[in-house]
Parts: sequence; structure tokens; C-alpha cells
Amino acid sequence: MPPTNPKILLVDDEPSITEHLSAFLERAGYTVQCASNGQEALEAVGKTQPELVILDVLMPEMDGRAVLRTLRSQGNHTPVILLTQVGEAGERAMALEEGADDYLNKPFDPRELLARVRAVLRRAQGSPVALSSAWKITSAGLVLDRRARRAALAGNVLTLTPKALSLLEYMMTHPDELITRERLLDAVWGWDYPAGTRAVDTRIAELRRALKDEAEQPQFIETVTGEGYRFRAPVEGEQ
Repeated sequence: MPPTNPKILLVDDEPSITEHLSAFLERAGYTVQCASNGQEALEAVGKTQPELVILDVLMPEMDGRAVLRTLRSQGNHTPVILLTQVGEAGERAMALEEGADDYLNKPFDPRELLARVRAVLRRAQGSPVALSSAWKITSAGLVLDRRARRAALAGNVLTLTPKALSLLEYMMTHPDELITRERLLDAVWGWDYPAGTRAVDTRIAELRRALKDEAEQPQFIETVTGEGYRFRAPVEGEQ
């Protein structure tokens, strides 16, 4: 059973942010502890064993990604959401490869952070291996090998463009979660990509053709009219 009031460690070097977000998260039913730098964060994780860590990336001395790498190198797979003002797709991809469970750009709506917190905790409860750290992700005959950068369905390797593969990876690591087109564009293409959300729809169509997935009766990718997409099939991670 999940804990009644999950413990969250909130790490940011700006007191105004930790004060505001901790109060908001506590009103939502979480127990929140704060840390102001990376070293404090590592010590707090060891002592309190939180269910989730929210880490600012841009901190002096030991930044959030260094904390994340240290945790993962120690075999600690506590879910981590990174907060940053740097939105390039390359930076985001590196952070996810290093084991982040999600990534949110500042400034953000606290309600969006709350939605990510709930989704990450739900995923952590549903899979024996954290999807963020799994190198192989499977779903109803679909296998995504993240090391090889290859996807196969029923044993047949799919021919996908790099962006379509990255889109599939993001959706499979965020299953059963409504994801807006804007969020997918930001996550896969980067916040400063000049094209609009039509680029997302084009790559979704590519994925559906490859997966033989009908939009009207989808097995994998569901369209939520006026809002975005959801990867609906159950997903499991393997090391």
C-alpha cells in the first residue's frame, strides 16, 4: 500500500521557491522536507528515505544533476523530478538518461508540478523497476531498447525517425498519463523549437502506422480530444 502522506524532499537554493512549493505540496497531502543544496539533499535522502525528490538543477557547488548521478551510482532509485531554467532538448535527454523520472522547466504552474508528482509516484508503485532507469521497456509485444535506440513489435524491428523514437520513449516512460502536445513538443524537440505542435501530430501518425495502431480503437496511443495523447497499454521496465 502507498504511504498515506508520501514524503517529498524539495531541494532548491532559493528560499522563496521552497517556502511556496512546500506549503502548496503540504496542502495537497504530502509531507515535505526542504534542502538548500546538493550535499544537504544527499544527507536528507539517506536519513529520511523520501518517496520522491524534487531537485533544482542550477544550484551552486553541487548541482541537481550531480546529485542525481550520485544517487543512481549508489543504487538509489528514489524517483526524481528535475527543475531547471535550461530547456534544450539535449540537456533534457541527458538528464533522463542519467535517471531522472521527469523534468520541468521554470517558471511553471505549481499545479503542473503536482500533476507530475502524482504521476511519478503512481508509476513508481506500478513497476518493480523504475521506468526512468530501465534500459528495456515492454508493453503488449512492443519492446523499446533504450541502449540500442531501437523498438520492435512482435519481434520485428520498427523503422522510425529519431524524433518518433524519442516520442515513443517519452510516452512509454509516462504511461497512462495525459500529455499535452505542448509538453511533448517541449520534451522531445525543446522549448525553442520553431515549429508548432503539428510536428507532434506528424510523429504520432508515424508511430501509429508503424505500430498498426488505429486512432479510433487504439491499443497503444490514445488521442484525448482537445488535450493531447496518452500511452494506454500497461508498461514494464527491465534492467
